[in-house]
Amino acid sequence: MTMKRLPASLAAFSLIAAITGSAFAQQFDDKFRQLDELLPTPTDTRTASGAPGHAYWQQRADYKIRAQLDEANRAVSGSETVTYHNNSPDTLNYLWVQLDQNMFRADSDNRNISSYPSREAWRTAGAGGPGGAQPGLQYEAARFLVESRKFDGGFKIASVTGTDGKPLRYVINKTMMRIDLDQPLKPGSRLSFNMAWSFNVPETNVLGRRMGFERFDKQDKNDLFEIAQFYPRMAAYYDAHGWQNKQYLGDGEFTLEFGDYDVEITVPSDHIVAATGELQNEGEVLTSAQRERLKQARSATQPVIIASQADAEAREKGRATTTKTWRFKAKNVRDFAWATSRKFIWDAQGFRKGGTDVLAMSFYPKEGNPLWEKYSTQAIIHTIDQYNKYSFDYPYPVAISVNGPVGGMEYPMISFNGGRPTKDKKTGELTYSRSTKYGLISVIIHEVGHNYFPMIVNSDERQWTWMDEGINSFMQFLAETAWEDNYPARRGEARNIVDYMKSRNQQPIMTNSESITNRGSNAYAKPATALNVLRETVLGRELFDFAFRTYAERWKFKRPTPADFFRTMEDASGTDLDWFWRGWFYTTDAVDVSVDGISEYTIGTKDPEVEKKWKKSLKDQEPVSITDQRNRGSLPRRVDAHPELKDFYNEHDGFTVTNKDRNKYNETMEGLEDWEKALLKEGKHLYLVDFSNKGGLVTPLILEITLASGKKYVERVPAEVWRYNPKKITKLIITDEPMTSLVQDPYLETADIDTSDNAWPRKVTPSRLELFKSQRPQDDMMKDYSEKLKTKDAKKDSKEAVKDAEQSIEAGRKVQ
Repeated sequence: MTMKRLPASLAAFSLIAAITGSAFAQQFDDKFRQLDELLPTPTDTRTASGAPGHAYWQQRADYKIRAQLDEANRAVSGSETVTYHNNSPDTLNYLWVQLDQNMFRADSDNRNISSYPSREAWRTAGAGGPGGAQPGLQYEAARFLVESRKFDGGFKIASVTGTDGKPLRYVINKTMMRIDLDQPLKPGSRLSFNMAWSFNVPETNVLGRRMGFERFDKQDKNDLFEIAQFYPRMAAYYDAHGWQNKQYLGDGEFTLEFGDYDVEITVPSDHIVAATGELQNEGEVLTSAQRERLKQARSATQPVIIASQADAEAREKGRATTTKTWRFKAKNVRDFAWATSRKFIWDAQGFRKGGTDVLAMSFYPKEGNPLWEKYSTQAIIHTIDQYNKYSFDYPYPVAISVNGPVGGMEYPMISFNGGRPTKDKKTGELTYSRSTKYGLISVIIHEVGHNYFPMIVNSDERQWTWMDEGINSFMQFLAETAWEDNYPARRGEARNIVDYMKSRNQQPIMTNSESITNRGSNAYAKPATALNVLRETVLGRELFDFAFRTYAERWKFKRPTPADFFRTMEDASGTDLDWFWRGWFYTTDAVDVSVDGISEYTIGTKDPEVEKKWKKSLKDQEPVSITDQRNRGSLPRRVDAHPELKDFYNEHDGFTVTNKDRNKYNETMEGLEDWEKALLKEGKHLYLVDFSNKGGLVTPLILEITLASGKKYVERVPAEVWRYNPKKITKLIITDEPMTSLVQDPYLETADIDTSDNAWPRKVTPSRLELFKSQRPQDDMMKDYSEKLKTKDAKKDSKEAVKDAEQSIEAGRKVQ
């Protein structure tokens, strides 16, 4: 650190201002320019404040659905009546309907655009033979390739008719159907029409995605069905996009219209069904004991078993030849899903708080215990309790978690979640790992949390994955931290995103859902981290929480866009955040701040007694030259032998205070005001700290300062410190005593990708050096050829195996 004395004059303070407000870079990149050129122009439907405008509108679709499961053939058939409400100011000549099951067709775009690493990629991946590693596939991937070409998937549309029974003209374009209307649908009017359809249910672990069935052939030869995208659904039509009729390729999920649902589901009579909405005919499908337990569960403080494991095991042994129809109703939801199996155990517990009155329920096979009965319903209630704090009260009557083949997927009021214990092959004991336990709790929090985003705050998932997955992952992080101390949350903490932020081939968060290559990091982890940085480091919890809740309240049961979110957060927090959205969401820049150097200044007192003593102390601190070190005590001095040669200057050096110095000081002090005299006596220490922004993403500075006395404190500098020069700045720091160290981002809260240059003085980075021996495997074909052949019955010895091999080779030669 360079130490300097600063003259106490206005000119000197002007110099500091000039240093700290560095000149513009030669090629100035304004990281704080507004987003006006990127965000859409506000309208009377979406205002500049981020709120819905006075002319906001959205469409509505109500459904009556009758569906039947053919368990033996693993197929679903059904019919529906759709009532479509045109609340837009536009006249519609045709309607678009989503046929998402068509993704499972052998000729779908999802199947046809599948690609795999090139041979060159395999070659450069590592050694494995001549020319490098050989291409290969996992068994599961190879099985998918084979089975997807054979599976008869997709909707079979039996009919599309008006309410008068007359056929409607329609055209199917892959996963979309256009219905051409005989009469245009005018603003404010509605239209009802009927459809009949069927489809084969894909096996989730082989072909399925977000729905399907699971075999239990090794256990009890039963199936478990998780059914979604099972009916043709109205595509969304809205002001900012028009018809959302992008093809369903698999990654871009869904955006749908709200409506009321009346759904009947016919299944074997020994099945239990879980579904969106409230069960309407308990008396027809449940036993009196089950109905009584459900009643008890509503006011219980612990989950109540509605259908026990013993009940499920009894059902598993038979096969009903009759059916039951379960009827559900759901109001103001955007979708409907269900699950059914005779294997289901069922527990439930009510939760009432504020405006929420919900029955939390879990459905799972015995293979999920003891994990599921202990954690699932508790995790549902915890999620609703925590999400309510930051958004709005959960408005629906039920919330369901189902264990089946789908690892994690959300629908209104119901979610499909993976995670089970494992059975020890020797003892038969069921155990689960730490990662399985917390993975289960986390996936339930995440999928139940999706009821808020996007099932109620109805963003367009086909366009922007981050608006539901990223925001929900952030909310999940808040809920996880409220579960227990040191919860192993994977997404949210800034330090956990560092590896991705410094990786190659990143994409901005604002990338369309179908174009994202690293969904987990890009659409889940990075936006979740960004929002946590915004909450903890940029805005603070109070401002952020108010703004976030404002966004949730403004847009519940409506369809927000990214601009609505950005604008609302700025509007409600009173903070210009365009720099933050630009850096975190529109670029792949990273935070990488370097502490380049520090110069120390103290204010000159003008007192010669003080100033010359200070200068002498600096002189005394200078290193003694090697010449003077070697001359000391060994080189005779003439003045020592002839003292008569010494005079005034041998007794006084340049640091001696003279009367002239004192007189000048007294004259100066007489001309100062009292406040000016006080300033000279402050004794403050001034430090000019040079910072570089090497990563490109501007960020607040969090400076931990340690003083000579050992005292530590943190100084927080807003990101606007970079406004005049986003690459290099010099920051003035004033302390009461000497500073001994400075650390930028001491709590790792900004996702700085290289902390080795964040401290002054530099800190040693600890690491571990592992010693190992290496020996390349030898290619010994002779040894391999004579190796003992391992057979299932172990009857053949090595000689017999070799003899068999030789006979096989000889037979091959004869054929050739």
